[in-house]
Amino acid sequence: MLRSPKKFIAVVLLIAALGVVYMGATHRWFFGRGATAAVTSASAGGERKVLYWYDSMNPQHHYNQPGKAPDGMDLVPLYAEQTAKPAEQTSSSSPSNMANMPGMSTKSGERKVLYWYDPMHPAYKSDKPGIAPDCGMTLVPKYAEDESMAKMPMGTVTITPEKQVMAGVRTAIVERKPLVRDIRTTTQIVADETKIAHVHVKVAGYIDQVYVDFVGQLVKKGQPLFTLYSPDLVSTEEEYLIAKRGNATLGNAPFEEVSQGAQSLLKSTRQRLKLWDISDDQIKQLDQTGKVSKDLTFYSPITGFVTDRKVFPQTSVTPDTELYTVSDLSTVWADADIYEYEVPFVHLGQRVTLTLSYYPGKTYTGNIAYVYPTVDPQTRTVKVRIQLPNPGFDLKPQMFADAELRVDYGVKIVVPDEAVLDAGTEQRVFVVHPGGIFEPRKVILGPVFDGNAAVLSGLKAGETVVVSGNFLIDSESNLKDAMSGMTH
Repeated sequence: MLRSPKKFIAVVLLIAALGVVYMGATHRWFFGRGATAAVTSASAGGERKVLYWYDSMNPQHHYNQPGKAPDGMDLVPLYAEQTAKPAEQTSSSSPSNMANMPGMSTKSGERKVLYWYDPMHPAYKSDKPGIAPDCGMTLVPKYAEDESMAKMPMGTVTITPEKQVMAGVRTAIVERKPLVRDIRTTTQIVADETKIAHVHVKVAGYIDQVYVDFVGQLVKKGQPLFTLYSPDLVSTEEEYLIAKRGNATLGNAPFEEVSQGAQSLLKSTRQRLKLWDISDDQIKQLDQTGKVSKDLTFYSPITGFVTDRKVFPQTSVTPDTELYTVSDLSTVWADADIYEYEVPFVHLGQRVTLTLSYYPGKTYTGNIAYVYPTVDPQTRTVKVRIQLPNPGFDLKPQMFADAELRVDYGVKIVVPDEAVLDAGTEQRVFVVHPGGIFEPRKVILGPVFDGNAAVLSGLKAGETVVVSGNFLIDSESNLKDAMSGMTH
């Protein structure tokens, strides 16, 4: 029998301690069920109960021990007293603390909890927080926005306003508007090849007189150019006069063979003169005078400028000699270089505006008349021919000009091109929904230029898309997809 009180108390304490150890080893659930109350009371002595650790970037991911999240962020503890604070107390918390507390909203002060569930057995649900009876795990809240997030496509993320500010998120409204593009390039003025005349003679001879004697001279159609002496031409004229006299004598002969022979000879010599470009007026003059002209005059076939001349007095010429080149510059061409990726937007008849540094303040308009069928392998450009009126002859061959082509795509869905994330095989944007929800959306793009992108499918007018900070949102979205793949 223990006579000393001190020894008796020591034995009692020893027996109690052994009982606690035994209960802790055989009835752990008992201590787990009463942990909240024990820790709450212990918090007065400086110790706080940690319910779980979570990723501050993805608060829905919970962990049983401290460490680092897959995205590299340090896990943050959630204490028991944080879930028990009243709404008016949490609403007065600082934004930084609210950003670190899962389940809290900076706008309304508290996120709506639909129910609590066992993370190990999601089928178990409770209308209040606590401990799961089967495994002893802390019940996890299911928020209303989490329910709506479940209906969103894979990769949809929720980002608090504070994090949006830190990421520099900016948004823009998707618009439907006319889309017009200007293609600017350089051109070179050249002569209209369909209005160039090359003057030749069809009979050999000698130049006698020259009336147009310098390059650049403006000549009118029918204006004399030079005179030519040709022995063959003179003999043909004599044959023509003889045939004409014979036809006058024998054309009405009683013998048909004789009359037809005279008429045939006259007709053949006249035709020979015409084939040598002797005009009807010159033949008529030959008929009227009855005299052979030693020199015959040749005239300009068109109105234009002499751009080449090989006619000089007292020189011999043959049919293969190009005597003059006359160019009609009342209309000119402009050859423009268009990059190959711009060719699909160019078409015949398209209006083009030209400006020249030589004539400040003046513009010239024309239309595309031809698109060349080949690509320059060096510059990767295609030549486009523009036809322009040139009544005052301001536009001169070999001048350079700046050209502007306007391409009208019609009314399109348009977003800023910085809103589009291009992965090579596909393009996507992030569509903004209420509550800080960002949905990845695949889009098909049309033309992209001047900071705008035409969207052929994937978006509707009036939706909101992210134009800045979307790379960080995309990283968050990819991380969430990876985490979802790990959990499944």
